[in-house]
Order: sequence, then structure tokens, then C-alpha cells
Amino acid sequence: MKELPHIVIVGAGFGGLEVARRLSKTAVRVTVIDCRNHHLFQPLLYQAATASVAPSEIAWPIRSLLRYANIITLLGTVVGVNTTDQEVLLDDGTSIRFDTLVLATGARHAYFGHDDWEPFAPGLKTIEDATSIRRQVLLAFEEAERTPDAAQRTKNLTFVIIGGGPTGVELAGTIAELARDTLRGDFRLFDTRKARVLLVEAGFRLLPGFRERLSDYALQALRGLGVEVRLGQPVSQCTSEGIEIGDQLVRASTILWAAGVAASPAAEWLHAAADRAGRILVQPDLTVPMHPNIFAIGDTSHLEMANGKLTPGIAPAAKQEGRYVAEAIKLRLRGEATLVPFRYKDVGTLATIGKRSAVVDFGWITLTGRLAWWLWGFAHIYFLIGLRHRLAVALSWLWIYLTGQRSARLITQDGMNREIEKATSKRTATNQ
Repeated sequence: MKELPHIVIVGAGFGGLEVARRLSKTAVRVTVIDCRNHHLFQPLLYQAATASVAPSEIAWPIRSLLRYANIITLLGTVVGVNTTDQEVLLDDGTSIRFDTLVLATGARHAYFGHDDWEPFAPGLKTIEDATSIRRQVLLAFEEAERTPDAAQRTKNLTFVIIGGGPTGVELAGTIAELARDTLRGDFRLFDTRKARVLLVEAGFRLLPGFRERLSDYALQALRGLGVEVRLGQPVSQCTSEGIEIGDQLVRASTILWAAGVAASPAAEWLHAAADRAGRILVQPDLTVPMHPNIFAIGDTSHLEMANGKLTPGIAPAAKQEGRYVAEAIKLRLRGEATLVPFRYKDVGTLATIGKRSAVVDFGWITLTGRLAWWLWGFAHIYFLIGLRHRLAVALSWLWIYLTGQRSARLITQDGMNREIEKATSKRTATNQ
């Protein structure tokens, strides 16, 4: 009996999951490989980092999502691809042969040549990042309560976010509300409302992917929350003391990186052409040049739309690409012609600014304020997986909206141990 074609999918993000699910009733064998055992709803990751939701409410075990007879899920780290023998290479020395390969490996932090800044300015891409940032933010207030030194307390209560895209705007707004609303009255030796939240953007406006009117609204909304915004001022240095903007030192204990991302090393595995961010320059059908049996989707791929702009690195785009690739694979198996070139259907862009305001751009209509916030909330709840998670997040948001209180502001003992390890690595990096 002839063996079924083997489809290997690297990455269980939005795109990878979509491909797998769409092939669940097809006569193929599917293997999904991911270095983590859970799928993460990244659009709400910043809320886990700022104590608005629990990490368990935005992540789900991959195995429970892919309970199909023809799908195998493997926990492992891919380190290369042997295109000659059609094998995916894992870090434990094993390999997995494929007939068709789908690379949906996502993105990582990009420090624009300043990788030495990472110990001092962590980014936000994983659950581990979110819980670490939550610890760092909450511990800053705890340490401010303990120190008798006014200058050190000011440093503890200064929070710097680098990058004015959606993640940076959302982090800045939420931290400002955490200090001015949620934690107000919790501490006796200082007023949390005096915390300084500084958002630094090298460009000349926030949310560059949005219309200018919406960028202006976001700027005014953040300033209304007490956020200090610096535009057109790139950061020149990050250290354990704080950041440098030009010749000015801003002392801060908490620096968060939201300025840029880079693709996974997938292009290096294939020796394929890539853009400056490491995204593979794919064909219009999302295949890798010279490798028609290898697809790249989501943050792994570089594909221009009809207007000359890149397909955005957001969940709806990854899901659309996943659906396209699954249909292309089905057509190939039937010996039919390939699909027309992939075209992204723009479903709009959204960003929230605190707990009562947001900006929404659907192309044909734009919204701001509370109505936009409610629409933003409904859209994100809709895309969550499972009724329990939708209810949990909805109730959490409603509680925060009405009371300002966040129930997920816990500092675990294990987390504190890791915080000590991180502080040690910071000192080591500084000494070097």
C-alpha cells in the first residue's frame, strides 16, 4: 500500500494551526513541530504582561487543538532543513522527512544591531516574556516601597517603552493605568500616581501603520493617561541605569522593547533570499524560490500586496495564508492547477489605548474612543479559542473596566528567583 504524502508544519502559530486544521480531513499525514507545547494568542500577550489577564487565558496546549487522526504533534526545536533529502533537522540530532514543508516559524525580537541591549530591554513575544515583564513591573513598585533613597525610588517608578507601534502604545497605556488606577492606595510610602511612563519612538508619529488622524488621536489619548511621549528621538543606549536619548540619560529600572521584530532563521536554513528583517522572499503562491514543495507563511515570509506594501504581520494575515496553503496542497494532491496568487483581504487594524479607548481602521471607516474599544474587545474575544477562555477574558475586562482592578498581579517565588538571575546577567553584561 502506498504511503500517504507527509506534510510537515514547523510552528503552531495562527498560520501553522490553520494549515493543519484544513488538512485534518485530507488523505495525508501531518506532523506539526513547535518548540513550545502551547499555541499563544499573541495579540493579548501585553495584557498578560501587565496583569490584566492570566497567561492560561491566552494559551492552549497544541495537542488539545489538533486532536485529529492524521496529525502528530512533536515538541522539538528545528535547527535546519536538508532540502536535498527533504528532511527537517532537529536539535537532538534526529530528522523528519517531508514531502511538503510549511514554515510558519514566527518572529523574534530585533534590536537593530544592538543585541547587547536585550538584557536591559526585554521584548514581548512569549508567555515567558510576559510573566517576566509582569514580575519586573510589579517588583519595581515593591522595591520603591522598600528604598529610603528618593533618587532610587524615582528610578524604580520610571517605566520606559521603546517603540510606538501597537505593542508599545498598548503597553504604555496599560502601565499608566496600572500605576494611576489599579495600584493606587496599595502602597504607604509613595503615591503610585507619580510613576513616570515614557514612550520613545524614533519616528515622527505613533502607530505608523495607521492613518495620521488615528496616530494623532493615540498620542493625545496617551498624554491624557499621563504618558510622556517622545517622538523623533531614537534611543542611543540601553544599560542597567536606563536609556540615553541623545546626550540625556533617563534613569529607569524597567525598560521594555517594542521597537521591532525579525523573522526566525528559516531563510538561513534554506539559504534563501530574505529581506532586512530575515523574512523569506516568497513567490506569489507563497512557495520558496527553487523549492516548490516548501511554503513560508506569516512572519516568516515577505510578500508585497497590490499596493506595494508588505502583507502585514498580524494574525488575520497568517490565517489567510494558512488557508491558502492548505488549499494549494489539496489541489496538488488532486493533480489540479495551482491557485491564483495569494491576495490578502484587509480586515482592518486595531490598537487599544488603556481600558476605555482604542483606534480602529477598517479602510472604509475609522473609529476612536470607547466605541472603538468595545469593538476591539469583541474582535479579540471572538478569535479566542474555547468558550471558557472567551468568558474568562470578557469577565476580566469587564471587571477592569468597571473597577480598575486587575486580578492577575501575582509575583511568584520562582519568578523572583529568575528575576535575581536576570539581575545577575545585567551586572555581568555591564561589567563586560
